[in-house]
Amino acid sequence: MKRLCLFLDDERTTPEGWVRASWPAEVIAWLETGTVQAVSLDHDLGDDARGTGYDVICWIEEAVALRGFDPPTITVHSANPSARLKMLAGIQAIERLAARGSMPPCAPDRPTPER
Repeated sequence: MKRLCLFLDDERTTPEGWVRASWPAEVIAWLETGTVQAVSLDHDLGDDARGTGYDVICWIEEAVALRGFDPPTITVHSANPSARLKMLAGIQAIERLAARGSMPPCAPDRPTPER
């Protein structure tokens, strides 16, 4: 059952009932457990070498597209206007992929398409 709400940020106060994460790797580790119900993401975390909130969006998008990952509810609370737009576009892509569902497996007796 999904219960955990994650708040990725380096400065803001963590809302009551949410678990704080400081870096994208922490959020991704929690996402891999399958227990995350919602994530709220900041973009600029103070050390771009350790990642940004957009890295979490990219991980979720890839996981949905390639592994049929069931994404949590995603919100963005970044004050960076251009990064916010990029992250919202990523969320829209995730929502489209999730609505489409994962691709059915290729039947073993079906020939593969030629390229």
